[in-house]
Amino acid sequence: MKTKYIFSMGEIKRKDNSIAFKTQKGWSYIPVEGVREIYFFNEVSLNSKFLDFLAKAKITVHFFNYYGNYSGSFYPKDYLISGKLLIAQVKAFEESRLKIAKAIVLAIAQNIKEVLYHYYRHRKVELKEFLDWLRVDIPKLLSKEINYNQILFIEGQIWSRFYNSFKYFLPDDFLMNKRVKRPPNNPINALISFGNTLLYTKTITAIYHTHLNQSISFLHSPSQARFSLSLDLSEAFKPIIVFRTIFELVNKRKLQVVKYFDKRFNYALLNENGKKIFIQAFEERLNEKFQHSRLKRALSYQRAIQLDGYKLIKFFLEEREFMPFLLKERA
Repeated sequence: MKTKYIFSMGEIKRKDNSIAFKTQKGWSYIPVEGVREIYFFNEVSLNSKFLDFLAKAKITVHFFNYYGNYSGSFYPKDYLISGKLLIAQVKAFEESRLKIAKAIVLAIAQNIKEVLYHYYRHRKVELKEFLDWLRVDIPKLLSKEINYNQILFIEGQIWSRFYNSFKYFLPDDFLMNKRVKRPPNNPINALISFGNTLLYTKTITAIYHTHLNQSISFLHSPSQARFSLSLDLSEAFKPIIVFRTIFELVNKRKLQVVKYFDKRFNYALLNENGKKIFIQAFEERLNEKFQHSRLKRALSYQRAIQLDGYKLIKFFLEEREFMPFLLKERA
């Protein structure tokens, strides 16, 4: 299933069984078959008839404004509904929230460790203390009887120390003083915010194709304003998909500050070409196939996100242990 990214301003509508998009250059047509989701990074005009067409095709749409900030998603009505699962999901929130939240934080730590070990092997010995902390101390801390706020504190410490490690293997123009989100205040913050948002929207689409309820989450507090379960399930994949993409693009000089960031915004915003380069690398990473050591078959990370949703379902209904995807599961 394909993802379509649209950067031009224009008009979009249904034409027979295709998506018709009009720009200053004229009309172009996208067959609806095989399209999983659409991303709009500029202003487009559309009507309810077109949205109804997308809904019937079960296509999600994600809207971003000119600055690359996520505006929201068009989400077709749920077609996979299970009252039994909804009751079980609510029950799990009431009885097993801490257990699931701990599993997510442990997966974050383990995947960060696997990603950073690559740099440690290449003589970045300064990372050893942090790697040992992730390997030894975090599992011990999470095995104790701790409350929700303590889990959040541990998660915050993991990300903070991870960001602090960038100075050992990223060039000076991509160093971070502190994590700033709204709006990003430097190139590395811009990349993290853009990458995390892309992953969040990918997870929205993945969960849509399961029976899970998007609003009942465990690590993140359930919220009326966002799909908080998507925030939960995307966390373990951030080190693998978002940060490995960032590190590769930056260290191989495929993204350069002066060339691919907007000077008008103090280089804290990717320009259109920068977004296209990032998205191409992000999609390649997301669709990269690997052999799963336990399942004994080839998977993509895109598929692994959806499988984490199914793991949750098995936890709710069958009380199977839940552990998000770990990078070490690659054969």
